[in-house]
Amino acid sequence: MSKESEEFSTEIVQRGVENSGPNAGSLSFSVKVRPRLPDFLSSVNLKYVKLGYGYLISHRLYLLLAPPLLAVFIARIGKFTWQDLYEKYGLIEVLFISALLCLMLYFYADLTPGSTYLLDFSCFLPSNEYKISKAEFIQLAKKSRNFNETAIEFQERVLKKSGIGDETYLPKGVFRPGYRNSLNDGRQEVSMVMFGAIKDLLAATKVKPKDIRILIVNCGILNTTPSLSSMIVNHFKLRHDIHSFNLGGMGCAAGITAIDLAKDLLDAYPRTYALVVSTEAVSSTWYSGNDIDMLLPNCFFKMGAAAIMLSNFCLDRWRAKYELKQLVRTHKGMDNRSYKSIHQKEDSEGRKGISVSKDVIEVGGHALKANITTLGPLVLPVSEQLHFFTNLIFKKKKTKPYIPDYKLAFEHMCILATSKKVLDEIQKNLELTEEYMEASRKTLERFGNTSSSSIWYELAYLELNSRIKRGDRVCQIALGAGFMCNSVVWKALRNVGRPKQSPWIEDEC
Repeated sequence: MSKESEEFSTEIVQRGVENSGPNAGSLSFSVKVRPRLPDFLSSVNLKYVKLGYGYLISHRLYLLLAPPLLAVFIARIGKFTWQDLYEKYGLIEVLFISALLCLMLYFYADLTPGSTYLLDFSCFLPSNEYKISKAEFIQLAKKSRNFNETAIEFQERVLKKSGIGDETYLPKGVFRPGYRNSLNDGRQEVSMVMFGAIKDLLAATKVKPKDIRILIVNCGILNTTPSLSSMIVNHFKLRHDIHSFNLGGMGCAAGITAIDLAKDLLDAYPRTYALVVSTEAVSSTWYSGNDIDMLLPNCFFKMGAAAIMLSNFCLDRWRAKYELKQLVRTHKGMDNRSYKSIHQKEDSEGRKGISVSKDVIEVGGHALKANITTLGPLVLPVSEQLHFFTNLIFKKKKTKPYIPDYKLAFEHMCILATSKKVLDEIQKNLELTEEYMEASRKTLERFGNTSSSSIWYELAYLELNSRIKRGDRVCQIALGAGFMCNSVVWKALRNVGRPKQSPWIEDEC
């Protein structure tokens, strides 16, 4: 029973004065019980700790062993002069030793993963005609007559507690009476946000469209024929042999999935540029019905898109902003509760929407816990890892295990701007300061949840405020349907100054 109680939070709500009945004239209260994130400090799953060290060994062990072995080999060879080699060994032996040395150098260079650089990124800022306040949202929802009174009141309550401000962006066509999701509305929206973000990115990086060899687009709900990636190829006239990919159905975590795919492709194709575009079509996620579990996305999802330019050119290091250091993906789809926590469906009247279950916060908490536990060995200082293992081995049975301080691993964090409640729970469980949460909270307030592009609006906020210094590590964390939790760590290669273009500049003016 005690274990179950830890998974829920309670709230006492005053309902007002009873007008009738035996308790007329007295105040009445109700107790609301809600699921919450699991307590990260209560347990540590060693499976994910082992997985993290598995990543560490597979990616770095040969890098640690090869240099000493090579140094010993060179030291031994260095004791011989060419005269010694000529006198003691024949021509065949000398050629064999030389070939062996060259082979070792080749394998070392081949096995060493190349660096992936982030040249720049751009976030789309819609025009003011799409700007909408919470009050206008409710007003338009009432005028549309697409929702009953219960649905209106629910959305009003959610918006009030969401942490979203009054200057987010939404295609107002979704409030048309009898609105149904259409391909035309979806195409118009994504073409506007994607093309706008890419145009700004190309201007900032000076990369020519014909030089882009890899294109990856992720959009959760809208999947068209031709694909969204083909729309970009056609509009910007990209090269005919481009490697293009279109990721769908992965929700808000798909942006980091796209970065992972781009990294793998860059490892396979040297001297290449990769363009990653992350967006979501709000007009396709919109639900014009009255099922409560399908109304949450209406309140949180807003317009937005981000375009990211990656490179593996060695010479691009001098002009790149960041270098990709670690990326960890966690998938909990094997668990039925996790798999069904967010899914697209039709209601009894055939209207499509995204259903969000009551278990989503708990499910997301378990996915996040698994992901950061795996990430820990890759990013935490050795002293912090030793402290963790010492406490884990010698701790008493009834005491909670020591959880490493992740603030020692990163200078900045960009956590997906989902909702105020989720951000509060993550801050509490990871013991993060307000400074670490500032970018996420400000993005949620100003732009709402722009899905997979949200973490880039957060990084843009940090850049505009000149927070990123040379050597700083930035961790981006995103959660999405499936259920997935992905994280990526970037290292700043220079002091990142205030960009000329930013979605936040308008606010500053």
